[in-house]
Amino acid sequence: DGESAVADALKALDGITGLGGVKSHVRALAAQIELDARRRMAGMRGSVRGSRNGTCNHMIFHGNPGTGKTTVARVVAGILRALGQLRRGHLVEVDRSGLVAAYQGQTAIKVNEVVSSALGGMLFVDEAYALVKDPKDTFGREALDALIKQIEDRRDDLVVVLAGYSGEMKELLQHNPGVKSRFPTVIHFEDYDAAELLAIARSMLEKQELKLSAGAEAKMAKILEGLAARTGVDNGNGRAVRNLIEMAARKQAVRIAEKRHTLQLEDLQTLDEADFDV
Repeated sequence: DGESAVADALKALDGITGLGGVKSHVRALAAQIELDARRRMAGMRGSVRGSRNGTCNHMIFHGNPGTGKTTVARVVAGILRALGQLRRGHLVEVDRSGLVAAYQGQTAIKVNEVVSSALGGMLFVDEAYALVKDPKDTFGREALDALIKQIEDRRDDLVVVLAGYSGEMKELLQHNPGVKSRFPTVIHFEDYDAAELLAIARSMLEKQELKLSAGAEAKMAKILEGLAARTGVDNGNGRAVRNLIEMAARKQAVRIAEKRHTLQLEDLQTLDEADFDV
């Protein structure tokens, strides 16, 4: 039933490491939508926030790379589907190259095609500020205008998330009042701290059925502490953790290649301290 679908969708949100502020924001949004639905069932007008359902669900996600914006978008699409706000709840992910055409007059057509593929679900536009970053980029501006028109025309069957770095996204909102008025929900994604990066790493290792020697555990923790101490874009967040584990797995492959005839399961599963030499 609907309630258990909502509970399952929110459980997926809780399963994401860290992001306490983001989770609170999403839960508040879900609570607002549920309350609006109950008000309408009671014959009240519901929310003052916009569309047919009484809610305008378009969002801005801003924060550094690797902070889980796409992952959260996918989960939020599932929550909105469970709440009856989206028919399908799928996620279509694009960036500037997916919206802007190479020739005059083709961009609006391209945007319309992308929007059609996202109907009933969520359109996630990554690095959205790239559409208007260059004042000479008329095609990018055309794409944004076409997208805003589609948001108006399809408001009952589409949720759009514009995502990117905090500074650039704030600029996008400042210089484009049409965007600001249509995207009432702005969610900031904080960088992960060392403990959260370690939890992400452990989750990735578990999925790959890999484990760490005691030396590797200490070495990896130290590297992640160093990453967490960096501020801004240099932190790398979840993306940096993935890169680190991929690098260690490659080094492990080289290290054990010579033992291929005497390999034990333990050798295949275990990353060693030397595998984390960066």
